[in-house]
This record gives sequence, structure tokens and C-alpha cells, in this order.
Amino acid sequence: MKRLLMLFCVILLSGGLFAQNIKTLISEAGGTDKYPNAAKITVFDSTIVDVQETGLSYVHIHQLYKILNAKGALDLSVIKYGYDPLSAFVDIKMVKVHHADGRTTDYDVSKVIDYPAPARAIYWGAREKMLEIGRLNPGDAVEVVFFKKGYTYALLAGEEDDERYIPPMRGHYYDIVEFFSNEPVLEKYYEVIIPSSKELQYEFYNGEVRSSVKFGDNTKIYSFTKRDILPMKRESGMVAWSDVAPKLLLSTSPDWYAKSMWFYGVNEDFGSFESTPEIDAKVNEILKGAKNEMDSIAKLTHWCADEIRYSGISMGEGEGYTLHTGDMTFTDRCGVCKDKAGMLITMLRAAGFKSYAAMTMAGSRIDYIPADQFNHSVTVVQLHNGEYMILDPTWVPGVRELWSSREQQQNYLMGLPEGADLMETPISPPENHYIYINGTSEIKSDGTLTGTFTIEAEGQSDASVRGVFSRAPIATWQDNLEKELLKVSPNAILKDVTHTKNSDYQNTPVKMTYTYEIPNYAVVTEDEVIFTPFVAKGVYQRAMGHLYTNTSYDERTYPFRTGCSLLLEMNEEVKLPKYKEVVYLPEAETVSGTGADYSGAYEVSKRKLTFNQKVTIKKRVFQPEDWSSFKTAVDNQRYMMEEPVILAR
Repeated sequence: MKRLLMLFCVILLSGGLFAQNIKTLISEAGGTDKYPNAAKITVFDSTIVDVQETGLSYVHIHQLYKILNAKGALDLSVIKYGYDPLSAFVDIKMVKVHHADGRTTDYDVSKVIDYPAPARAIYWGAREKMLEIGRLNPGDAVEVVFFKKGYTYALLAGEEDDERYIPPMRGHYYDIVEFFSNEPVLEKYYEVIIPSSKELQYEFYNGEVRSSVKFGDNTKIYSFTKRDILPMKRESGMVAWSDVAPKLLLSTSPDWYAKSMWFYGVNEDFGSFESTPEIDAKVNEILKGAKNEMDSIAKLTHWCADEIRYSGISMGEGEGYTLHTGDMTFTDRCGVCKDKAGMLITMLRAAGFKSYAAMTMAGSRIDYIPADQFNHSVTVVQLHNGEYMILDPTWVPGVRELWSSREQQQNYLMGLPEGADLMETPISPPENHYIYINGTSEIKSDGTLTGTFTIEAEGQSDASVRGVFSRAPIATWQDNLEKELLKVSPNAILKDVTHTKNSDYQNTPVKMTYTYEIPNYAVVTEDEVIFTPFVAKGVYQRAMGHLYTNTSYDERTYPFRTGCSLLLEMNEEVKLPKYKEVVYLPEAETVSGTGADYSGAYEVSKRKLTFNQKVTIKKRVFQPEDWSSFKTAVDNQRYMMEEPVILAR
């Protein structure tokens, strides 16, 4: 307590000295002439963290913002901070407005409103504290001081004693500090004070920072300062900002093995995976007729994926880092990713498998400092040959995979009794996610196109094509099938369509066969026939995520990503009306590179035109040097979609 009071005194003294210079800082910060594209600027953002022996942290934050235009005024008209009352405490200490005309207004922080935060799908009791400031004007500045204690467990993002705010991995501290912003920041300062008995490792990524380490009375003081932080220019389809922008990671955890063993222990001690007679009976029912090891794993994974609804309800203490018990999830038939993963672990263990929980980060990279860079939980099962296999019941409802390949090239950490290091999921071969579209058609003398085509898909491509069923009520299925035709040609008439049973998705890849007619599809005159083959125009683009990439960049600065690796093969034979000669056949460059491959061509033999095209998207996350081949492949496919064949009559 003495140390905390001394820290408060230091902060108050610093604040008093700093306050004498606030007006100077505001006036010298600059305005729209210096930052013409900014709505506001952060003059300073200061954070001081005092870490206790237990790992509990007291965080003191002091910020000053200057408003540049009406949008900035609107953005700062309300001060708001979110927190989870089960693990964190937030207290807004001071809010002051420094008006452009020299006046200052102190706001009554006793009027701060504490209310339930808006929620969707996850209902864990998160709250927000808000203070309305009201009308502000360009040139005004807003100064805020607030205090918080506790932790935020990144996996999922009573009494007033501090015990509840001690982090789950007791005695340890971590933080992830972003040194980037979408508005200019003139100075950002971060300081952490830890007991001398603790070892803190840190690394600054994607840039430079001024840092220092000093020794206090039984403490070590680490400080980090960065000035003149300007917004970085976003590239369409780029990876997460945290992968490429300046950030600081700190952790007292020695390595990922320690984190792995902790994650294993905390859930085993809680009894998250203990089965019940009811669960045992359901497992026996699900596995009836299972043919082998993989068939058993698949049946249990898909049951948890399809039958446990994604909806998070709080179990109280431990929520966010402890997996709900199998009994709770089985009874509620709902949970978030960690609970669906826990349900699968419980069932796999009931079936005789060794299974454990794992953590991952969907959407961005995990760097090697063992801070909690996680937002998703999955399942690990040990096969009879000793190898571990990861499963994701959250991402595979209605999907033929057991681990979603939309999570390839993604870091994960298994929670094992012996511990584990950080790992990365491999690239999923494009042929695991094929789309085959084969068609035959005929152009009549009046321009009407009649034909059939069959589309087959597997893996994530199967899930995308199957979405016309799996993501819609059954009453809309026929309309959805027709819409895929109408996207290519609004005049299309669906004559017939046959398809595999959606409910049989675990056993059979999706396959559909369309019969159609399109009046006035081709332009037929006395002199010419002009058309693009139906398949070439990109039917079922819903499954071709690469076509939604912005290819206007000549080169890339940052890594980029698409939905999944992909193999696309499109073939069509078109019976032609009478003509004299071929005037024009589109030609596309063949390319083979680290990002993608492309080949496509037309051939004409008498009254038959043949179109063939093959696109290979080689992975999900790409480096800038992959851009050339990827861009060329996408542009070539688009070119073939839009460029017509021309015949002379």
C-alpha cells in the first residue's frame, strides 16, 4: 500500500507540473495545416503500470486530445471505456476541456454512467463507463485521467478486494501495447514498474522505440517512448495491423511451454472435461456404425459443430479463460469457441481418445514473446500413431473439414501436460479445395443460349458453394439456386437443377447440375456473333474469393490475404451458329509464381468452341513478393470473364 500511495504522489506531482505546460502543448501541437486529413490528434498518451507480486497491475492513464474539425468534436463528445467487472475495474478520475478561447471546464466525474455494454452472441456481463461532454469546437482539447486494475484475457476477449483482479496465471504479467493509431499521436509513453524479483522479457516489433531500464527501491522500471506516430496507409486485403505496425509485447512468463502447461492445468483443475452418464450415452449413439479412428473423430467433431449453438453465457468466476464443463455445455447446448472445443474434448475423452484444449489467434499473427495473443480456442486430439491433430468445431458447422483451412498459416498453442511450443498450421494444398465447373451449351441463330453445367467442390470451396443451402432457410433454396444464374445473366431461365443432399454433407462433396436457357444472350447480327461463354463469365463467384481482391496496386508494401487456397478448373464446349471466320479470341498470359498459377485458352474447331481455364491460389496469407503472380492470375480470370469472342458471319 505504501508503494501504491507513493506512486499516486508521483503521478499527481507529474500531473501538476505537466498541467503548467498543457496550453503550450496544445498550441504547439499544430492544426489542420499540419494534419489536413486528421479529425483530431493525440497530443500525448501516457500509461504507467505498477505490477504487484501477485501479477495484479494498477494502471494509470493520462491522455490529451486536440480537436481539429467537426468530426473530431463529435468523436470526443462522449468519453467511454469498456471493461469486464469480473476481472477489471475502471475509474474515470478527471475530464477537463481546454477551450480554444483559453477557458477550461472541469467535468463532474460523479456523473459517469456505468451500464451494460451492448452485446451480440456473447453475453458475459461486459459493461461500459461513459461521461457525456457535449458540444465541442475545433481548437478545443480534451484531457482525461483514468485508473484501472485487473486484466483482460485475450482468449475471448461482488467484493471490492483486489483478489478478483489478479490474473489467472498468478504472479505473471503481460501486455500488448499498440504504438500505432489511425490519428496522429505526438507522443506515446508506456512505463511498467515490476518487483525486482520478476524477470520481464519484451520486444518491440515493426519499428523503433526509445527505451530504458532503471532500478528503483526493490523495483525495475521499464519505459518506452515513441514520438510523431502518423497513420499508416491501409492496403485493401492486407493482414491485420498488429502484424505490420509498431507494437510492444511484454511478458514475465518464461516461454510458451509455461503458458501451455498453465492452460492445461487450469482446465483440468476446474474439471472442464469430466463426462456424465448422459454424455457417455450420446457419444455411444453418435459413434454407432463408426468405421475407424478418423470416422469416430469426424462424427464427434461435426456433432459439436452442428449441435452446439454459438452463444456465450457467463458461468461467473473463471469466464473467459476456463472452458465450461462438458456437462454445462451439453445441458445448455450453447457456448462460445472455448466451450464448443471443451464439449468436443469431453466427448473424445469419453470415447477413449486423449484430447486437450488449444489456443489460437484467428486473423493475425502470434509473435514469440509469450503474451496472451489469443482470441480463439480449438481442440487437439492425439491419434493412435502418437501425432496430434487439431479440430475446430466452431468454424466447421456444415463444412466437410475438421479443421477449417481458412485458419491455415495460423499460430496455435496446445495445452499439454508436458507443455508445448508455439506452432503454425500448414498451408492447405489447393487441390483440397477444388471447384470443377464443366458445361456444354449452344448458341441459337437468334442469340438464345441453351445449356447445362455441373459444379463440384470440396473443402472450403464446398462450404462456399453449399452456402446456398447451409446459410439460408430451406424455403429459399430454390430461389438461391436461381440467383446464381441471374448474377451471370438477368435473362436466365432455370429449367432444372439437381444436387446432392445438403444433410449428407459429411459423406458427399457438393455437386449441382443446372439446365438453363438465356434469350438474347449472344449478340447476333447479319455480320457478327459476339458472346462470352457462360462458364467463363464466372458462375458461382461466391466461391471465388480471390475475385474480390483489389488488384489496382502495382506492388504491395504489406503481406495480404484471401479466404483460402483454391484450385479452380472451368471447361465449356459451345456449339456455334453458322459463321465464316473467327475475328477475335481473347488470349491471356500463362503465369506460374509463388502466389498463384493461371492458364486459360480458347480453341475453335469448325462449329465447336472450347474454353478451358485453370486458376491455382496457393495459400491464404501471402508476402508482397507473391503479389505479381497473384495479381496476374486474378486479372486474367477477370479479363476472360469480360472479353467477348467475336465471329464473322
